[in-house]
Amino acid sequence: MGKIVLLVAREEMLFQAHNILQEKKYEIASMKVIRTEDSVSEAREAIAKGASIIIARGRQASLIRQYTDIPVAEITVTAQEMALLVTKARQILNKPHPVIAVIGTRNMFCDMSYFDLIYDIELRTYLSEGDKDLKNMVDQAIAQEPDLIIGGDTAVETAVKAGLPSLFLSATEDSLRNAFRIAERMDFAMEAEKRSAAQMETVLDYSTNGVIRLDQQGNILSVNPAMEMMAGKAKKELEGKRLDQVFPEIPERDLKAVLVKGEENYSWIIHAGQTSLMAFAAPVSVEGGIEGGIITCQRLKKRENQREKERSKERTGKYIAMGDFRDLQADSYAMEECIKTARLYARSESPVTIVGEGGTEYSLIAACIHNAAMDISSPFVSVSCCEISEEKQKSAVFGPRGAGAAADKGTLYLENAEGLGREGQYALYRLIRFGQLSGAAGPEGRAKVRVILHFEENPGQLAAKGMWNQELYFLISSLTLYVPPARRRKEDLKKRMEEAVQYACQKYSKYHVLTEGAWKALMAYHWPGNFIQAEGFAESLILTAEKRSLDERTVKNHLEFLYPGEYLIPGKEPGIFLYEREIPVGKSLEKESIIKLLEENGGSREKAAKALKISKTTLWRRMKKYGICQ
Repeated sequence: MGKIVLLVAREEMLFQAHNILQEKKYEIASMKVIRTEDSVSEAREAIAKGASIIIARGRQASLIRQYTDIPVAEITVTAQEMALLVTKARQILNKPHPVIAVIGTRNMFCDMSYFDLIYDIELRTYLSEGDKDLKNMVDQAIAQEPDLIIGGDTAVETAVKAGLPSLFLSATEDSLRNAFRIAERMDFAMEAEKRSAAQMETVLDYSTNGVIRLDQQGNILSVNPAMEMMAGKAKKELEGKRLDQVFPEIPERDLKAVLVKGEENYSWIIHAGQTSLMAFAAPVSVEGGIEGGIITCQRLKKRENQREKERSKERTGKYIAMGDFRDLQADSYAMEECIKTARLYARSESPVTIVGEGGTEYSLIAACIHNAAMDISSPFVSVSCCEISEEKQKSAVFGPRGAGAAADKGTLYLENAEGLGREGQYALYRLIRFGQLSGAAGPEGRAKVRVILHFEENPGQLAAKGMWNQELYFLISSLTLYVPPARRRKEDLKKRMEEAVQYACQKYSKYHVLTEGAWKALMAYHWPGNFIQAEGFAESLILTAEKRSLDERTVKNHLEFLYPGEYLIPGKEPGIFLYEREIPVGKSLEKESIIKLLEENGGSREKAAKALKISKTTLWRRMKKYGICQ
């Protein structure tokens, strides 16, 4: 049990306390009469001697509560005690309907709402919130000339000087007994909290999960031993720091959602040294308010350093994925959500479908998913489906010596998967569904492969047009990831272009700056080639620039020069312009152009697409549309 100390202003209250203690129901360690001006020093002395709870009244209680951290059980005047004081005041005054002023701190009194009616008096209450306003309350009460004043030492002394009758706010044993009960309940609650805290500390100390406790600002208050081990840092290195400083992968927006809005559905994959952790966040709510948060962490897998990656590359030859989620540019909300989803998908062994336009980071994301999910020595085999004819796909990709077999116990990444023909789609279905390679039986005909597919357009639309096997579509569509294009990621686009401009300036030993108008023109352009196009444009702009300051007109002229046939049209929003390509020439001429370019480039779809200024996927679709076989 804790040590309870009673501090009071008058000897009579000490005598009352002694009488109550004769009942042997309460345990008070020490009792003392103190002056109000000594309240704080007396309380601190009691604390130094081991006091855990102090019992005090009125102004003394307010001062102790304000300037120390010890719990205070306040002595509150009961309704019965106030009734006795009002009755005594009426006897002293001996007049009908007297005006009685009651002065003190609000924490001293019971509810006196109906005293006027019950005792036929005019009761005026002057109650302060703390010590500072008490003297003003006394002066205000005296200025309004009551018949009698009831209050503590300050009120009575001032009333005597003003020549007004007064009564000291004396108490009976009732209020003290109530305070003793409150103190003992507080002591019981504190002991229970200590036991609970000790039990929780034991649970945390021996927990295999890492636990981080946060305040409402996201600062780390404490960590358990498991978290120290996972982070590879001691408590003193972690406590006091902001969570997003220790783990920069955690978006500030998500952290605010937990600590400010009280949302609970947040989880992240974070990195601590060479360890990957799955972190779960939950707010700490007290009486409807958020006081902080708890982060629990589970170990996922050990990460390998670059030297180990290179050794793995030697073991697995060319089948290695070079990419980490931290390599991705994610200043925009759209890309933050994309990466967050990709991290979660990495935990599954099911196929992942990535939908992303040419020039976005879809291949890097595929490599990131593989590296987050697989052992670093596991093969990552990448195949561009548009580069392999439909006749060869079955053997080159899904045969016993094809890419699927090479990806055994690893990842098969199919870029531009819309280029798969019917036979290839069926072979892919059998590989995903049954682990079966095409045209082989027995152990050689099987492979355990994680499949990641990339499409430039939603495969659901291909399935609806009859260009994609519907059963295969439903097999691959449950984990679909949409990579936002540059036009939906203005923050990422601007940062990427700033880096590209800076790099080009350094590379060519030039110095140029872009005006605000120039940046506005760059951000308004819709960048059909996304980041690849944007980076190439930045290099070309800097390399050919003749003026140090590049304005809006310079940027627009260079866009028109590099991408002829495009023109400005007003957008839906005021002041925003979009750049759109003119509609290509007629179908027959387009078909002839495709055939001619394929012949000139030795059948290379990539070179033909580049000459036409379209993507390989678009070229493939047009070839199928016009019946051009290769």
